[in-house]
Amino acid sequence: MIGVHPVRGLPEIEPGADLAELIAKAGEFEDGDILLVTSKIVSKAEGRLLRADDREAAIDAETVRVVARRGATRIVENRNGLVMAAAGVDASNTAPGTVLLLPEDPDASARALRAGLRRLTGRRLAVVITDTFGRPWRNGLTDVAIGAAGLPVLDDHRGRTDSHGNRLAMTVTATADELAAAADLVKGKATGTPVAVVRGLAGLVTAEDGEGARALVRPAADDMFRLGTSEAVREAVTLRRTIRSFTAEPVDPDAVRRAVSAAVTAPAPHHTTPWRFVLLETPEVRTRLLDAMLAAWQRDLRELDGWDEEKVARRTARGDVLRDAPYLVVPCLVMDGSHDYPDARRGAAEREMFTVAIGAAVQNLLVTLAGEGYGSAWVSSTMFCRDTVRDVLDLPAGWDPMGAVAVGRPAESPRHRPPRQADAFVTVR
Repeated sequence: MIGVHPVRGLPEIEPGADLAELIAKAGEFEDGDILLVTSKIVSKAEGRLLRADDREAAIDAETVRVVARRGATRIVENRNGLVMAAAGVDASNTAPGTVLLLPEDPDASARALRAGLRRLTGRRLAVVITDTFGRPWRNGLTDVAIGAAGLPVLDDHRGRTDSHGNRLAMTVTATADELAAAADLVKGKATGTPVAVVRGLAGLVTAEDGEGARALVRPAADDMFRLGTSEAVREAVTLRRTIRSFTAEPVDPDAVRRAVSAAVTAPAPHHTTPWRFVLLETPEVRTRLLDAMLAAWQRDLRELDGWDEEKVARRTARGDVLRDAPYLVVPCLVMDGSHDYPDARRGAAEREMFTVAIGAAVQNLLVTLAGEGYGSAWVSSTMFCRDTVRDVLDLPAGWDPMGAVAVGRPAESPRHRPPRQADAFVTVR
């Protein structure tokens, strides 16, 4: 039989209070009990009370990264890696003009509280510190574990079989979160009951403190939903960088096709579709094209610019980024649907409209590739030898190659680039 019981009679917690002693006096405990303790009373006992006329400033101080912002509401990552509203800074159940911060190290708080309760009660207990979270895709709030000691916070079912003999490959249960949610049924802000006991799961309680609730925090590299929609769009654009060094890992052709699907949502004049993308997926084709382009480039530098061989070699080495990439895309502009004008002025403007459209499509391509985890570099080389490119790739005469895009996994992280402010590029009239 599993039971969830409130621990009543706790006084208002003051800074410096011996929380273990107060809880030990308020309840009667058995070996194997799991105590669920609201983080607010832990914060109060640890003096995490802050005089704050400006709650937003307190949130700023606790924030490591803004995940999403909608009006006055901010979802942020705090110093413990917890992603939550307002970094856990709470103005409820505290005196006016003050806010409560979360415990500085909730796992350490859980271990200290467990040790104190074991000393005072002589019982083998586990402690989970809880806080209230909202959840993506779900309305309403629920309690989750932010600190733990004395029980495994995760139950890994992978490798086991279900009742039909199917091998489980993905299931990892957040046991500590399930306990926190169950305990919240008998706790509550309004009733002043910040502690509950779950009884009947003594098999979960361990002799060691264990790894704590930190194990519940998904590493950023594994988090598919690190940002809100608006923030993700901005970050995808601003973090797209030109990558000039790639690993040898093959590029997923389906990922490139998804990027092309995004590319062709770009705006275009006259409801046309002026984009074509040539995907160079075989090394032989890439080498044949790049060799022909190199020969044309060298010929221009020698015959038109009069450069010597050493200078030619230095300049053409810039094209190695295309040769070293495991995948190339050649975006092409087609003027299908363009208007004919008898004068050069309007004819030039017509072509510029279509050029803007292919530029927008290339940007969509690059940003989407970045979202797929691929680095890219747009290189203008094909624009200087369009006939050569068309000949090698057997393209129609009306297809104008507009550069080439090198694609691959980045060999190293790009250097930090300070953000550019709009004011330097804006004129207001």
